[in-house]
Amino acid sequence: MIPDPAPNTMTRPYRGLSVQETDVPLTEDDLVPFLLGREVYRRTEYLVFRNGADTALVAVRKESYEPLFSPVVEARVLASPSEVVSLRSPETDVGNATALARTALAHARPGARAYVVEGRYEHVNFIWEPAPVRIKVTEVIPPEPPKLFAMAEQVVAFDEDLPPIELVADLVDIRTLTAEHPAAAYLLPCRGSGVQVAGTVAFLDTRPAERLDWTMVGCQRSVQFHEHFYGDEPPRVDICPRATRDLSEPTLAKCCLLERGVEFEDSAAIVPWGSNLDEIRLALRRLTGVDTANTPDAVTVGAAGA
Repeated sequence: MIPDPAPNTMTRPYRGLSVQETDVPLTEDDLVPFLLGREVYRRTEYLVFRNGADTALVAVRKESYEPLFSPVVEARVLASPSEVVSLRSPETDVGNATALARTALAHARPGARAYVVEGRYEHVNFIWEPAPVRIKVTEVIPPEPPKLFAMAEQVVAFDEDLPPIELVADLVDIRTLTAEHPAAAYLLPCRGSGVQVAGTVAFLDTRPAERLDWTMVGCQRSVQFHEHFYGDEPPRVDICPRATRDLSEPTLAKCCLLERGVEFEDSAAIVPWGSNLDEIRLALRRLTGVDTANTPDAVTVGAAGA
């Protein structure tokens, strides 16, 4: 017997779904006999039947995948009209799981199992019991918006192999840290943040000529720079997401000691401070279980800088 799909199931690509208008009642007793023995396209795995305002989702098994069309040998109504929400959302890319799930959950209805969405370009897809994977994105601000979060959103928008993902911003705010650790002077990593805090502020990337009695707000790489410039390690507030945040849940974070590639530890994927979209894509694919073959457990893909 054809089983229930796993949560987040959709057709990839959506040519695996056929949409049919019918006068046949949308019940198991009527649709199954109607389909058995009928030819369907070899890529068709699911059919959406519409009868007036009602919609049903059906799964089929074919005699063969070889010829262009093949007769149906088994069919099952996965969701009757009472279990289907049918939507029209012209802005939704129905080939993208996150976009599809987001649209579905915005119209969630008790008892619904399948959401059929007519989206961009009038393409149609469905998603079964949408349950996005929650991934925490830990980033230092300012600058704002947080760059790592924005880049992760870019990846989610274009990688159609990913399951639905809910990105959750986990922000390390330099302004909050300085307020919690008052000092007369602060040394911040770089001018790029544009941060404004109370007290005298200097920036490590300018290599200040005078070594002040400051508190450094920075990471281990900043400590290395400071030791090289001034020969000592100042009092410090650590901003490294890898060192200061809980990594026991799926997390995407940055570390400036990693110069290229991706590292995996606990439930986290660590990318370089200057990461690119390919590295973030690999991290998200690994965190969601899409790509497990290309990277060994807890081993860097690339090299950490000493």
